[in-house]
Amino acid sequence: MNPSLEGYATAIFEGADRATLADELAAVERFVEGSEELRSALTDTGLLRASRRAALSELLEGRVSDEARRLASFAVSAVRAPDVLAALKWVAHRARSGAGEQLTLLGHQAARQRIGGYAAALFESMGASDLEEAEDQLFRFARVVEANPPLRAVLTDRELPIPVRQGVVDDLLSGKVEPASLRLVHFVVAGGRPRDFVGALDWLVERTAEARGWRVAHVRTSETITDPQREAMGTALARLVGVPVELQVTIDPDLLSGAIVEVGDLRVDASARGRLERLREELVPAFPGAERERRGTGEP
Repeated sequence: MNPSLEGYATAIFEGADRATLADELAAVERFVEGSEELRSALTDTGLLRASRRAALSELLEGRVSDEARRLASFAVSAVRAPDVLAALKWVAHRARSGAGEQLTLLGHQAARQRIGGYAAALFESMGASDLEEAEDQLFRFARVVEANPPLRAVLTDRELPIPVRQGVVDDLLSGKVEPASLRLVHFVVAGGRPRDFVGALDWLVERTAEARGWRVAHVRTSETITDPQREAMGTALARLVGVPVELQVTIDPDLLSGAIVEVGDLRVDASARGRLERLREELVPAFPGAERERRGTGEP
């Protein structure tokens, strides 16, 4: 199964009522399988993964627990469209039968993807300041391990049982870092490759920084937006990117109308200025003489 989904599911399972969660996930699977329209939409290769996730999350709102809704919605976005039903079946089965299962050792890239999936589940409930704190704590612990050969030897020794290595982490970090940071380091031990311990921590630091960037939506708008408009925009963006977002709004009359929204590396230009520029780009190749004339007059 998809390593990212395995990591995400592991985080959701921690502390959850596995039996109830398994029943809910099985019900979601039957719900999707029994609705031809929904099944067709979720297995449509032309539909963006984020759109799949948003659509199912909205449908399940209030019908199942938050854990079941989050896990099912992530599952349909983590895999290729043809594998959506298999992913839903897998999470339901894993919830029912996976208690106490030890994670198998994966290759380098797959192990990091699994860690990334686990982290994604934790990041969803963390604000920008929490993520910044976790980023700093993970970075500092990576440097401590890197600078201490005996400690590094212990934490990278695959012959030592996972609980033993996690116990060492507890001795060093328990009560000194935020609970989310400790959970992340625990999972690097359990779900990563032992020899890649420091590298995986550094990789996780980068993912945490990226997640912090995705928490803020930079909005340039031609005029002041009302509170209801701000709320609606925040809700729509959260569904699109999969996490709550904080709006930072700047008024820019040069946009003429509409807005430009940037969240992480996602950019949506719905401004009149942007539409005019795109229209000009489309027209210029069609009328090359007009482009020469425009350059001759010195127009921008």
